[in-house]
Amino acid sequence: MSSTNAAILKNFKNAQIPSWKKALIVGSEWSNKDEFLDIIYWGRQIISVISGIICGLIPITGFIGLLIFLILNSGGVYLFSCHFHKVDDQEYGGVGEIIKEGMMTSFATFLVTWILLYTSLYKVSHL
Repeated sequence: MSSTNAAILKNFKNAQIPSWKKALIVGSEWSNKDEFLDIIYWGRQIISVISGIICGLIPITGFIGLLIFLILNSGGVYLFSCHFHKVDDQEYGGVGEIIKEGMMTSFATFLVTWILLYTSLYKVSHL
């Protein structure tokens, strides 16, 4: 952890930092387990929308799009939790439990974004 981040964490140790700010600071301490899982959930939603836009714009179809989603989404959550914040995954039930947090809702978000964008750009005939 850099000295700047260590100083920020030390200064705000007793202060109430909003969750979204804490998510941007490397190695933040999460006193509440649900707070960290909420950040994982909403971060996963953001990744889902972005990957849905990418797959819809490029135009990607089929299994390749699903594979892109799984790699970006699961890989992003893993890197964020285990390498960026260095949380003890055993506190949350293991890496698998962290990666599963909000997976199905983010998959639905991805599918809706991907299908709507792809359909509106490539399948709708213009009058």
